[in-house]
Amino acid sequence: MPATRLTVVVTRRLPEAVETRLKELFDVELRDPDTAMSRDELAAAMRRADVLVPTITDMIDAALLAQAGERLKLIANYGAGVDHIDVATARQRGILVSNTPGVVTEDTADMVMALILATTRRIPEGLAVMQAGTWAGWSPMAHLGGRIGGRRLGILGMGRIGQAVARRARAFGLQVHYNNRKRLRPELEAEYEATWWESLDQMLARVDILSINCPHTPSTFHLLNARRLKLMKPTAVVVNTSRGEVLDENALTRALRAGELAGAGLDVYERGASLNPRLRDLPNVVCLPHMGSATIEGRIEMGEKVIINIKTFADGHRPPDQVVPGMI
Repeated sequence: MPATRLTVVVTRRLPEAVETRLKELFDVELRDPDTAMSRDELAAAMRRADVLVPTITDMIDAALLAQAGERLKLIANYGAGVDHIDVATARQRGILVSNTPGVVTEDTADMVMALILATTRRIPEGLAVMQAGTWAGWSPMAHLGGRIGGRRLGILGMGRIGQAVARRARAFGLQVHYNNRKRLRPELEAEYEATWWESLDQMLARVDILSINCPHTPSTFHLLNARRLKLMKPTAVVVNTSRGEVLDENALTRALRAGELAGAGLDVYERGASLNPRLRDLPNVVCLPHMGSATIEGRIEMGEKVIINIKTFADGHRPPDQVVPGMI
């Protein structure tokens, strides 16, 4: 790379500490106000940048990459997931892609447990009563939820986040079951006291709570479809903090409305910010606005990883978190 400072375009507002450090190291264009770039704005940014720092709200497909010109050499994604970026096409055009893996693990696992508790203990329903000012006082049969200790938790996807969920689940007295492409090493299974199921269908029929923690790929699109949801107990709860596309949202809505599932806790949605109103209005569904990784500590750590990837690239080396096509 030339000795001159790289031009870096950031598509959304980042924590102040991250933006300040970026300004110190590179020629940076910051986004103000904090709104998603239009497709035309994104294309223009890619033509004038050496490095683009996008987020999950930026859909960078083959058609957009074709408009990038020759200057763009690195897409340093602010986030771990890169299913919004056509990594293979970027690579063909000589554009490297990096991400920020591992940073959001603990924060997302915390949110899984929060959603499990919120759903099984009916916390949003109680909050709504208090905010409406309609609480008439304590009653022995009011807002009865269920105890999570002793229940079976099924974890779909036993990567970093799935294992972090398993650690927390044991502290709450949950029995850990999991389905994963590869079985964990025996010592990890022993640590989590986890039961492996090669068959997802067989696991679903036996668990009381399902936590979805696998990435969105062509093979996991609607992995939780109507047929698989029907395998679950009518008393079961589904929690999704991974990717909305893994869960067939219409099928979930039908199952919940028919009483075939007891509840759901969702932080991600199949159509991004466009949430099915029939799902949102159900009292046994907890909907959050993609808050799983939303801690200031996590956001700063994500920014630090972005900076390291750009700085390493600027120094003529491969970014430490480079994403390789076919290994996502």
